[in-house]
Amino acid sequence: MSDEGTTAVDNDSLVGLINQLAEVPDPAPVSMVPQTAGWLVVAGIVLAVATWRGWRMWQHYRANAYRRAALKALERAADDPAAVSGILKRAAMVAYGRRRVAGLSGPAWGTVLSETGAGQFQETALVSAAYQSGPAVADPQLLAAARQWVTSHKAPEAADV
Repeated sequence: MSDEGTTAVDNDSLVGLINQLAEVPDPAPVSMVPQTAGWLVVAGIVLAVATWRGWRMWQHYRANAYRRAALKALERAADDPAAVSGILKRAAMVAYGRRRVAGLSGPAWGTVLSETGAGQFQETALVSAAYQSGPAVADPQLLAAARQWVTSHKAPEAADV
């Protein structure tokens, strides 16, 4: 009884059992699109927060442009107290407004710088540098104090210009 159309199945050997195994079908691909509305809401919130944060960072960068310009000008000014005083005056007018800063000179100017920043300016050559007739006396700590003031002073949110 040998049928040529059928093949004999050998259930007793390992090779015969392996030959009977069927190929496992590939699973259906998983969709990467969120299936619920909650994920769309979360994505919208994340996008809104990222946009708001980017906008705030851009505003902060633009608001501190005067600081970057003042630091570059201080590099060029070196140890000239008159130039340093002018740079600080311009930076203070941007930060605190023309009404508060423009008319200040002498000890009052040094006091405002000391109150608004971390450095001490009352006893430096900065206070009287613009009014000396001869060459200004270089103060080695003046440039460091000026840099410290430019980077650390707290500007009010809205200055009256």
